[in-house]
Amino acid sequence: MIAKLIRVDHGTPDREVVERVADLLRAGRIVAMRTDTVYGLLGSVNRPDALRRLVELKLRPVGKPFILLAADWIAVRSVTSHLTPVARRLGSRYWPGPLTLVLPGDENLPDEVTAAGPAVALRIPRDPLLAAILKATRAVVAAPSANLPGEPPVQSAGEALELFGDGIDLALDGGPPPATLASTIVDCRGAQGEILRAGPILPEPEDLVIH
Repeated sequence: MIAKLIRVDHGTPDREVVERVADLLRAGRIVAMRTDTVYGLLGSVNRPDALRRLVELKLRPVGKPFILLAADWIAVRSVTSHLTPVARRLGSRYWPGPLTLVLPGDENLPDEVTAAGPAVALRIPRDPLLAAILKATRAVVAAPSANLPGEPPVQSAGEALELFGDGIDLALDGGPPPATLASTIVDCRGAQGEILRAGPILPEPEDLVIH
């Protein structure tokens, strides 16, 4: 029987682990792992079955979109209708890193990853293992935090397995999360950025306004 929990080194990605996780995500499976902020549940946006499972696991309210993780700017552009000037400035300055940008979304995206508009909330994370997995998956990944509504995110892969059980196909134990805060969220759909949630990154005021 293949172990459901494996220990990993986020600083030195193991190629076999990367390919195994990428294969699972492409197959519509759910993987729990540490991101560059807190532990999250990963599912490919190209797999409606995975997105439905995430909604069920998270007891997600209707209309609340998932935060997405992208490997690079090419992946970001694949899920957005266009990049606003303020988004380009913030992304260029703070990515990769724990800054999530709300952008105009591609009209063909599933409802689970869009909000009214439509819109998408996404970032390029700063984590060598996660970056390698995203690149190998060749898809943007939905990554809600590993918790239930109103509860703090779990602190380990083992806790994620205890909480979500058979809803998780694989859990990567990378040790304690690197942050106690979820990512900063900035709405970049308008002429200037609006901070929706404070987090590890505090953008400079001049970065939020394009003159």
